[in-house]
This record gives sequence, C-alpha cells and structure tokens, in this order.
Amino acid sequence: MVTLNLKALNMRHSIFILLLACLYQVSYSQKIVYSEPDRSDARNPEFEIIGKVGGHFMVYKNSKGKRTIVGFDLEMNEAFKVEQKQLPNIDRMINIDFFNYSDFVYLIYQYQKKNVVYCMFSKLDATGKPLGDPITLDTTHIGFSANNKIYTAITSEDKSRIGIFKINSKHKTLYTMTTLLYNDKLTLEKRNVIEIPMEERNEYLSDFQLDNEGNFVFCKFSRNLQDNISKAAIGIKRVDESFIKWDTLAIDKLFLDDIYIKLDNNNNRYLLASFYYKEKRGSVDGYVFSIYDKLKNSFGTTAISPFTDELRKDAKGDAGNRFAFDDYFIRNIVVRKDGGFIISAESYYTTSRFNNWNRWDMFSSSPWGLNNAISNYYYSPYYSRYWWLNSPRNNSNNHLVRHHADNIMVLSFSPEGLQEWYNVITKSQDDDNSDDLLSFQVMNTGGSLHFLFNQPEKRLSLLTDYTLAPTGEINRNPTLKNLDKGYEFMPKFGKQVSGRQMIIPCLYRNSYLCFAKIDYN
Repeated sequence: MVTLNLKALNMRHSIFILLLACLYQVSYSQKIVYSEPDRSDARNPEFEIIGKVGGHFMVYKNSKGKRTIVGFDLEMNEAFKVEQKQLPNIDRMINIDFFNYSDFVYLIYQYQKKNVVYCMFSKLDATGKPLGDPITLDTTHIGFSANNKIYTAITSEDKSRIGIFKINSKHKTLYTMTTLLYNDKLTLEKRNVIEIPMEERNEYLSDFQLDNEGNFVFCKFSRNLQDNISKAAIGIKRVDESFIKWDTLAIDKLFLDDIYIKLDNNNNRYLLASFYYKEKRGSVDGYVFSIYDKLKNSFGTTAISPFTDELRKDAKGDAGNRFAFDDYFIRNIVVRKDGGFIISAESYYTTSRFNNWNRWDMFSSSPWGLNNAISNYYYSPYYSRYWWLNSPRNNSNNHLVRHHADNIMVLSFSPEGLQEWYNVITKSQDDDNSDDLLSFQVMNTGGSLHFLFNQPEKRLSLLTDYTLAPTGEINRNPTLKNLDKGYEFMPKFGKQVSGRQMIIPCLYRNSYLCFAKIDYN
C-alpha cells in the first residue's frame, strides 16, 4: 500500500496525473533473466557484481580460495570463467576493489608479504583475462599482520579519476594521510603526504569522496562514544594543493546523526546531509543540509527541515509521532540536474528476546576513530561487499535476532534545501538472524526512480517494483515477469549496470548463488 501526500496538487491536476500513470502502466514492462546456479561453488562464496564490460555482465567470485571472473551474455548464459592466477595466495590477500570501464576492468588489491603491504593493480580485458603482469602502486611497511584494509580506493562519478589513500594514526593527535591521484589510464598525477591535526579525543574521519576534478572530500567530526555529533567540518584536498582546507559546519545548538556527503559535479557543489536532534540522545527532529560552493570555497546554504506532524504520522508505523523517525536511516541521496535532491530513508531495527533495540548501539564505534588499538593504520569505512563473509545466516546463533526493514520515506528538496514534497512507500519486512533479503535498491532510469524490494505475499517473497515520478507520485508496477518460486532476491546487493539494466544476486533453493538481470523496456 502506498500513502500519497501531495496536498499542493489540485483535483484536475491529480486526474491528469492518474491518466498518465494508467497509460504508463499499460506500456511499461520489465523482464527477468536468471543465470544458472553454479553448483561447483562453495555454499558461501564471496562475490561482487563488477558491471557491464564489452557486452558481458562481469561478476567476481571467491569460492574455496579460487578467485574467478565470470562473464554472462545478454541472456545470462555463462560466456567465460577465468581464474585470476595473478592474484597472491588467499591467506595474504587483504582486499580487492573493481573499477569497470566500457572494455576493461581494473583490479586494485592489497596483500601482505612479511612486514610489507603492497597495493597493486591488474588490468583485465573484456573477457576477464589479465593484460600483462600486475603493477605495484604503493607499499607500506608495518610490524604486524594486517587483517583490515590499509589502502582505500575510490573513483570519481565520471570515472576519469581514481584516488587511493591511507592514514597513519600512530600519533593520536596528528594523523598522516597519503593520497595518490590517478587518471583513467592509472597514470599517477599527484602524490601528497598531509598531516591532519586531531585536536579532540573523540574526533573521527568519514565518508571520503572524489569529485570529477580529482579533489578529495571528506568529513571530520566529534562524537563521544554512542552519542551525537556536536561538531563537524568538511575537509577538501584539492588537486593542485598540498594541504587540506577545512570549513566548519554551522550547526549551533543542534546535534547530528551520521553525516553523508553527496557530490553535485554538475553544479560544483558538495551536499552534506544528516538527521538532527534538538537535544543529546533525543528523538530525530528532522534533516539538516549544508551546501558547499566549490567555486566560492565556502558554505553557501545551511537549511533545517523539521519533520511535520503530518509527515511523522505517515512515517510512524507502530511508533508514536514523537519517536516516528528514531529507527530511520538515510539510504540514498539522488542529485537532480538543477541542484535539487531526493533523499530516501528506511525504517530499520532489530528485536530480540534478550535486548531491546537502541539506535545508539549503531554508533558504538567508528572504523576511522581511536578504537583500532592494533594497527597504526585505519581500515576502510565502507561495508564489505562480500556479504557471505560474516553473514549471520551462515553462523549458528543461540540468541535469535529478528531484523526488520519497514517503510521508506522519500523527500524532495530544492537546490536551497527547502522541502518540495514527500511520499511514503509502505512495506514490512523481517527475517531471523540475517538481513540479506531485506531492504531495497534504487534503479535510476533517468525519468524516474524505481524502488525494488521483496514483499511477502501469500507465503512467498516477491520482488516488487515501485516507480517514483519527478513530481512525487508513487505507483506500484505490475508484478515483474518471469518471477520463479525457487529464487530469493537480495536487492540491496544489486547493481545498476546500464541505463535500463540491473543485476541482482539471488539464492536458488536457499543454497546456490546465481544472478538475475532485470531489463526495463
């Protein structure tokens, strides 16, 4: 069921929109094609969807230490399967990232040999075969066994730049950040070593981004353990500068949740968004946005958007109005061409016989804070895309934990951060000891956004598609064609691979990993 809340539309406009929606439903269609389950895989293989390269859909899999690149054709038939023998032994590997282009792929990986961590890259052709020997990008001498990432690799939106960085935290009040900037040929353009003062005990770094010009953008903030953010600043390391420019966020008398950075490359702006609270450890009161003008080198607008009683009522589910957003988390930020933006947030929480869910448990530690006592370096703040690694679904657990992923709240804001409209996608999902099948994925087809998630219906879990129009109307599309009872979708791990195609991993008969391609016609 969808709740519509577009008060500004008059009746004539609403009827016109409804007629357009009906015509759209008649002409709109999707098609699902599945790959064959590979029964030679281990039960819990690691994987990552790389993307569309040279007309094939590429996937990386690690099964029993055997690393392969698998390519599927347009009908999801296996076209090739190439073992990546150039990679080091699995017990030395720390991490691997993939950057795909139209006809090749970069593998940027790190591994440890004795007391040295190597950051390497290997280039693959459109059939998954290595093009030459791996090349060393950087090395780091350490005196311990590195279980976590030392290097983090990120790319710009247009893929013209690749950035790699590492942070040394040996001196707790003065970190050392090394940045390496490459072009799309993986030619080094700039290498800098920069000191970052960490004046306060509970300061952290997070959400590193790379804009199309090659500028590193990230946040530094202060948060006591399991508490709100009371002070924050944006840090910008420009291509032609060897220092970081800091600008403090104006958040007087407000307390923030996690801070998300979204780069608006078209309009030369950086958007910083967060939930805010009026008091420490209080209830979520609304959104706060700070918009940084890259050309003026300063914050231009800071907008506060409180949640109205009407919005709270539509979003609350079983919660009271005051606590309506206390289990919501920001999931997606989509920037429009005019500089406006759309934010989607999802209700997520867990229940257990032994512990009550507490939002503040989510902020008990930070991968970029002082909680890492073993390493002199930090590991990446980004979640592991290898969903099987620590999946509770595959571990015995005497304490039953039920994961819940409920309503999606979608709000649109003007370029100045003023609310234009909102809408709610009503859903109710839960699963025991795992959230692999929960939550949603967004597909951007240009003229609309598609929200894909599993919806329980008659003891089945069906992949459901809701369309969000630019004016805020939400329509449930007809049931996707070729849904098969034997497949369970994991939408949140899906990846859009072209303007109208998405690859979503599936479980076949709850045992075998396979992939489904969704075509939007």
